[in-house]
Amino acid sequence: MSVYISRTNQKLYFARLHMDQLRAAESGSGWSKHALIESFNESVLFHLASAYRAFLGEIAEVYRVAPEQAVDLAALEAMLDQQGLETPEVGELKQLSCGEAWLANMLAAYQACWTAEDREHAEHGEHHSLSEIHVVQVNPDHAEDKDVILQLDEWLNSFRALIERLRESMKEW
Repeated sequence: MSVYISRTNQKLYFARLHMDQLRAAESGSGWSKHALIESFNESVLFHLASAYRAFLGEIAEVYRVAPEQAVDLAALEAMLDQQGLETPEVGELKQLSCGEAWLANMLAAYQACWTAEDREHAEHGEHHSLSEIHVVQVNPDHAEDKDVILQLDEWLNSFRALIERLRESMKEW
C-alpha cells in the first residue's frame, strides 16, 4: 500500500478521533470547556488539511509525478502539465477549491488558524492590551460552537466521500 494512501487514511482517522473529543468537550461543563473546544476545532482542521496534502501526494503517485513535491494543488497541477497530463481529480479539486465550495471553506478555515492580529492593529481595536501577546478568538462567546462542530463534521464526511470516489476513478487509470 502506498505511503500516501496510508497517510491520508491516518489523517482522516485522527480527524474523526478529534471530532469525537470535540463533541465530548462541547457537552462537558468543566472550566476548560471552551479551551478544549477551540483546541479540538483547530486540531480537526489540521488533520483535514494534512489529509488533503497527503491525498495530493496520492494523486501525484498514481500519475507518476513526484508526490513529495505535491505540496499544494498548484504544484501538483504544474507537475502534471509538464507531463502533458490533465486529470479529472485535479479538475474536481480545483472546482471545489474556489468560491464558497466546502473544500475552499475548509482550507480557508485551516489557514485562519495561522492568522494573528498584529500589535498595532490590536491597540486600535476595542480591546487594548499592554501585553506583547495578543490572542484573537474567532468565536469569543462560544455561541456558535454547535454550528462549528456541525460544519467540521460535514467537511470530514464530504472529504471522505470525495476521496473514496476519486480513488475509485484513479484505479481505472
